[in-house]
Amino acid sequence: MTDFPFQVVGFDLDGTLFDTSGDLAAATNHALSLAGRPTLAVEEVKRMIGGGARRMLQRGLEASGGCDDAQLDQLFPQLLSYYEGHIARETRPYPGLLDAMDALDGLGVKLGIVTNKLEYLTVKLVNELGLAHRFAAVIGVDTMGKGSAKPSPLGIQAMIERCGGGRAAFVGDSDFDIAAARNAGIPAVAVSFGFLAGPVEDLAADAVVHRYAELVPVLAGLA
Repeated sequence: MTDFPFQVVGFDLDGTLFDTSGDLAAATNHALSLAGRPTLAVEEVKRMIGGGARRMLQRGLEASGGCDDAQLDQLFPQLLSYYEGHIARETRPYPGLLDAMDALDGLGVKLGIVTNKLEYLTVKLVNELGLAHRFAAVIGVDTMGKGSAKPSPLGIQAMIERCGGGRAAFVGDSDFDIAAARNAGIPAVAVSFGFLAGPVEDLAADAVVHRYAELVPVLAGLA
């Protein structure tokens, strides 16, 4: 591994680095309760994650009785406020992640986050989990301005630059992630344990990992 092929490895956040489904479901159900809607199971909300919190709420409203723009505009700040106050009650890193990060650090690899979560919430979450020092760059959906959400490559490109440049790969669990990596011209690795909308093979990533113990060898094989 002395000739490890990547100087930078980027990660999606929700469903890739961390299982955030419990806290996101709680925030979604809080917003739904304000609208008099029935609550949704965590597994139902998990399928709605991806593309940002507003899209998640929209899908939650659609699934529980319908959604209009005015209602979405009214409830979205309530969801964000609740989530900010309860952001790490159930969220945990996926098994093996910290060991994989240690291994990458030992290889001199810089780590970054590119997420469709808002930057201030991303920073708060990694701080509350005690992992902020692990990442050389944190790029949220709003960091680079309008139009930079994945599948745009802008976030990944900014992450690579902020990590000092070099050959990079990106790890994610959705078509947004794989398409963003493709658009940025870098290899994409899909995790099979994330918030998948369908079979992981449908993402057509360059490689798939089923647990984090596989990540470093798989990345080395993408040389």
